[in-house]
Amino acid sequence: MALLSKLRQRWTDFLHDDELKQKVYTIVFESDTPCGKLFDLILIASIILSVMLVILESMHVFPHSAYLVLRALEYLLTLFFTIEYLARIYCLRQPRKYIFSFFGIVDLLATLPVYLSFIFHGSHYLLVIRAFRLIRVFRIFKLFQFINEGNLLLRSLWISAPKILIFFLFVLILVISMGTIMYMIEGNSPRSGFNNIPNSIYWAIVTMTTVGYGDITPATPVGRFFSAVIMLIGYTIIAVPTGIVSATMVQQRKELEARRCPRCHRDGHDAEALYCKYCGARLKQEKSDKHLNDKPNDERF
Repeated sequence: MALLSKLRQRWTDFLHDDELKQKVYTIVFESDTPCGKLFDLILIASIILSVMLVILESMHVFPHSAYLVLRALEYLLTLFFTIEYLARIYCLRQPRKYIFSFFGIVDLLATLPVYLSFIFHGSHYLLVIRAFRLIRVFRIFKLFQFINEGNLLLRSLWISAPKILIFFLFVLILVISMGTIMYMIEGNSPRSGFNNIPNSIYWAIVTMTTVGYGDITPATPVGRFFSAVIMLIGYTIIAVPTGIVSATMVQQRKELEARRCPRCHRDGHDAEALYCKYCGARLKQEKSDKHLNDKPNDERF
């Protein structure tokens, strides 16, 4: 009991050691210090090595002993990544923010495949997810401009999501309708691949996306004419989501550039920023035109 109590006390002291947490935080989260930069470089090298190991293991050209070495290295790297993930959680005051952040989810997914491989055979090939961790190279080499551009893209995608969803539903209804029509046209043809509506919908999707596998082809003149119409429609609508996101990105860019600091006259601030990130001056909060549009209009027909 005394030994158990002593171990419990040491564990409690370890969990509440603020000095140790600060040291760990400096190493695993900050790349300004020599130790932090060295740790990040080791981490990047380990990620690249891990992805290469998965690729080499999928190539069945090495002797059995070589695969044992590859698997042993894979286990060692997984142990390193597991310790690193736990260290990141340990040194944070609010670990939940990291756990549910983009990097936190990627870090967790980078360690799970090896453990899942003991239950599900072949799941260790999911270790290629670790390649996403190479995004940290932007932080290591101070390429914050690329990170800001990535945030702008993600924000634009998030704002455009409802429009893209509506467009996707429209396309879904369109391919179902065209597949059904094609089944009515080609369904009675001998040796036709349009023997049911699901196969016809599959053909409509393949044709509209201009993939054209060729496993199902129309035989009648009406069917071929209808196929040409679907191809032209596919060329017309395939760029619509890109246009929606591009327009949103342009709008977001204009909003960021419009928020100019009244003191240092520099722009590029976040949409929700209250103070200038360069000089600390308070930014002007522009009145939204939404309130003006909400006013009742007396000149109604």
